[in-house]
Parts: sequence; C-alpha cells; structure tokens
Amino acid sequence: MGNAQSPPANPRYASASRAFSKKELEDLKSLFASLAAQSQTNNQYIVPSVFKTYFGLHSPLGDRMFDLVSQKSKDQRLSFQDLVIAKGTYEKGTKDDIEEFIYQLVDLSGNGILDRSDLESVLTAMFETIFSEKDAELGPSSHEDVVDIFLNAATFSKHVEGSAEKSMSFEDFRNWCALLPSVKKYLASLLMPPDAGRPGSHVPCLLHGESVDSNMMLLRKEYAWHIGGALSQQELEEWKLLYHSAYNGLSFNTFLGNISKDGGPTVLIIKDKEGCVYGGYASQPFERHGDFYGDMKSFLFQLYPKASIFRPTGANKNLQWCAVNFSSDDIPNGIGFGGRVNHFGLFLSASFDQGHTFNCTTFGSPCLSKTSRICPEVIECWRVVPKGKQGTHDAVKGSVLERFKEDRHMLNMVGLANSSE
Repeated sequence: MGNAQSPPANPRYASASRAFSKKELEDLKSLFASLAAQSQTNNQYIVPSVFKTYFGLHSPLGDRMFDLVSQKSKDQRLSFQDLVIAKGTYEKGTKDDIEEFIYQLVDLSGNGILDRSDLESVLTAMFETIFSEKDAELGPSSHEDVVDIFLNAATFSKHVEGSAEKSMSFEDFRNWCALLPSVKKYLASLLMPPDAGRPGSHVPCLLHGESVDSNMMLLRKEYAWHIGGALSQQELEEWKLLYHSAYNGLSFNTFLGNISKDGGPTVLIIKDKEGCVYGGYASQPFERHGDFYGDMKSFLFQLYPKASIFRPTGANKNLQWCAVNFSSDDIPNGIGFGGRVNHFGLFLSASFDQGHTFNCTTFGSPCLSKTSRICPEVIECWRVVPKGKQGTHDAVKGSVLERFKEDRHMLNMVGLANSSE
C-alpha cells in the first residue's frame, strides 16, 4: 500500500522518534492527521499539494522537499513515519546530518550534481517567498541582480564526468552556507509552519526620515536580510538610519554626533568609488578608545558585487576601533574593524575621504574591495533597535545645515568637536 500509516516497523523511525519528546510526537501526530484529512486519503498519507500548501513551499523547491521527506518513494505519498524520520534528521540531527539534508534539497533534479542553475532556482524561489508579501509591487525579476551576488560567493570545484562545467561539492556548499547564514537559516527551517517566526524569513523594517529618498540608500531589504543572518531574531525588528553622507556630508564629526546620542549596535555600510559595497556590524558603540575593543558579535560583510559575511575566527580580539583626537601615528584617528593598526580589515580615516581594507585574520576576511586603498563615495550607518525598544530613536532627517548646530553642540559636550580637523 506504499507509504501507508502503519507499515512494518522501520528501524530509522524508531531511532528518529527518540529525538522527540512525547509532546512533540503528539503534536506531529495531530499535524499529520490534519494534513492527511485534507488530503482525503482516509487518514493514511499526505499528498504533495497539501504538504506544499501547508509549509508554503512552491516551485521546484517544494517538489524536491516532498521527495526527500517521503524518502524518495516516488509514490506521491507521505506517511507519518516518513515525516518523523525526515524531521528527526532535518531538525534534530547533527550539524553534518542537517547540512547533508540541505545539500540534497538544493540538488533540485536529484541527480547528485549541484550546479549554478540549481542554486539560481533555489535563490529565486527563496526571494520570491520572503519578499513577495512584503513588497507586492516587486516582480520576480526585481531580485535577479541580488541572486547574482549570492551566486558570486559560491565555489564549484567538483569535476563532473563528461562535462566541462564543475559542480558544487559538499564542502563547497558548507563554505557557501558559512558565508551566507541567512540562506542556511531559511533552508534549514522549511518544515516549520510558514509564519512570521520562521527562521531565515524575517526582514528588518528599515526606517528613515521623510526627507530621505529611499532610492539613495545603500541598504536594500535583501541586503538587510543577508546581514541579519548573523544576528539574533531580537535584532531583526527595526533598523534606523542614523547617518547618510549624502544628507549629512562626509563628516566624521556629524557621524559621531549622530550615533553618540544613544548606545547600541550599528551597521556601517560603505560604497566606494570602485562600485563595491561592504561594511561591518559593530556590536558595541563607536566610542573613543586608544586600542582595539569590542566583542565576538562583530563581523564584516560584503554586499556587492558578491554577498558574504565574515565572523570572528578567534585568532585575536582586534574587533572594533574608534580613535578620536589622537596625535600619534600609532593610533590612527578613524573607525575600523579587525586586523592590526594601519592594516585593518576595514578602516575609515577621520577625514572620511579615504581608508583601507586588507586580508584579516580577525574575521578570516579578504580585501573587501577591488583594491586595498579605498575612497568612500557613500557612507551609511544604521542603528539596530532591539525588540521592545522600537520608537525610542530618531532617524536621519533634515539637511546638513539644519543639523549642524545640534551636532556641533553634542560633539562639544563629549569633547569630539575637532576630531577631524
């Protein structure tokens, strides 16, 4: 009878069921009974259409997930034992088990060859699902350029017999997921109910003043989703624009004045004159120090022409840098992340018109731009507002002149007024 609900005892089922609590198994039985009833199969099994509708899985990704969860039975029937075995591996398994399952999942054709077209289809399906409800006016083609920057982070090193094209090995895939934690979070949560709490689906609400043209912002929603993959769910509620060089000028004074009004983590984004976009997440406030500081939550990232995140490796504790009004060459004035003095992973001088980015053992990151010496064209800084503290911060508003007196007063109060002069 194929995948009926009461087949002979399956040792894999017995092993998988031990990973669940009694309550979890009861909940799974209730879910199965509900979906089997909707499938009109006399409560014996779940059909693909009901499965994909409930979990919000459409396109080839939904077909492939059903194939894997039903143990590749090809009879279009998903039994209760199948569901327990799949969730036991996909959600309760070891890190290797979970990554192997996801690796098979993105091999949409199931032929053991994971190529660029598979990843492109998966990413397109992901973005259409994540952003379609949030941006109904955007069509599927709106995400094509973002799909490309995620693909640009992938490596294909596995030789394919009879083909000049290489495919993605399991190790390639694991490295790709490490660079793109949002992708892994999303692909690892597809058997959870498709609600607002599903990991990998949350996009921060980006807030800015009414006078700020959203088309001028570097931080797109897709970029925020990418950066948010390295953050907790509580840090994905609201991000507020504190500084934008087009409105505030390329001014270290104004930058420090804007971000000093309240503490908390920030996202710094730079677009340089080479067209590259990258930045860093500062888990601690940018405050005057004569040495490195910060904690292991900080990280560097790339947004264009490829997307990547580089978290601390533990090689050293040279995480954040913020030097103001020092006169020694050994303490360069400006802000930065990682590396060592005068050889940072990312550094902006106090003049805000130059900086550098080098290979960095602190984050295991490469040079983030085309060249190590950078000339910023646009600089943005966003406040990450933790859950429960929304509505307590002011976003960027007004022109440079409108804010100058207020910023100057703030800088005088904290002794930073001449930091870039």
